[in-house]
Amino acid sequence: MKPILLQGHERSITQIKYNREGDLLFTVAKDPIVNVWYSVNGERLGTYNGHTGAVWCVDADWDTRHVLTGSADNSCRLWDCETGKQLALVKTSSAVRTCGFDFGGNIIMFSTDKQMGYQCFVSFFDLRDSSQIEKNEPYMKIPCSDSKITSAVWGPLGEFIIAGHESGELNQFSAKSGEQLSNIKEHTKQINDIQTSRDMTMFITASKDNTAKLFDCTTLEHLKTFRTERPVNSAALSPIFDHVVLGGGQEAMDVTTTSTRIGKFEARFFHLAFEEEFGRVKGHFGPINSVAFHPDGKSYSSGGEDGYVRIHYFDPQYFEFEFEA
Repeated sequence: MKPILLQGHERSITQIKYNREGDLLFTVAKDPIVNVWYSVNGERLGTYNGHTGAVWCVDADWDTRHVLTGSADNSCRLWDCETGKQLALVKTSSAVRTCGFDFGGNIIMFSTDKQMGYQCFVSFFDLRDSSQIEKNEPYMKIPCSDSKITSAVWGPLGEFIIAGHESGELNQFSAKSGEQLSNIKEHTKQINDIQTSRDMTMFITASKDNTAKLFDCTTLEHLKTFRTERPVNSAALSPIFDHVVLGGGQEAMDVTTTSTRIGKFEARFFHLAFEEEFGRVKGHFGPINSVAFHPDGKSYSSGGEDGYVRIHYFDPQYFEFEFEA
């Protein structure tokens, strides 16, 4: 399982994201560069230039026409995927931490950080109404005064968003009215990442409390827990098997004090139903910050603190083993 190594960033990776078909892989890091790659061979397709600070999040819409990025330069930007042209710029009062397109690709949401005296907000823009972007007036803005949002995704059919907080709480906010639909606290520390399953019925959270947890998208019912002995930065669900991949490692600031052998920077595979670990993949020289399964389930990618993205294609035995099991 020799990985394809993508070298396109100078700083640590913050998020990696496949488009719906999986032929493209978008990567962002703590540098201002937004890269897009061909996932099949790791060839770099292009760069979206314009940000002036660390880029925290990236998303592509349903038909991969547009790309959305949020950055620490206090802006959220919309790009033409094919040409790399910047289509829209939304200025914010603090860093944009999470962003995403809804199911139809018409509505974007992003959350801003609680910093410099500004509180955390989730903003919703309808791209069909150009005046909202021009006037920088979202059709809805939800304040989150208690604890800032550290990760957020759209729920099924774009009816609500699921937000994970610094406190470990999970919320559902309606995309129509902005009201809080439900709220639970299963994690004891910050939620670093939320990713949904292929059919949007479940989602998995990765947390600093050394666990990843599986929930029902609609009811927020807690279904499974995957335990490790260090913070989990990212977790993804396989689209074809009952498998989960977790990426993490100790805090980035502690990395220099331990050898890579002890640092435990492997991607770890767990069985979704049995909550048991069945495999590890080594490679990164630092904590893994983001993991993602290819939409066909035949490969996965990981982006690390070392600034590299690695695309791993599974061996044929991986598929035989699962079907026998």
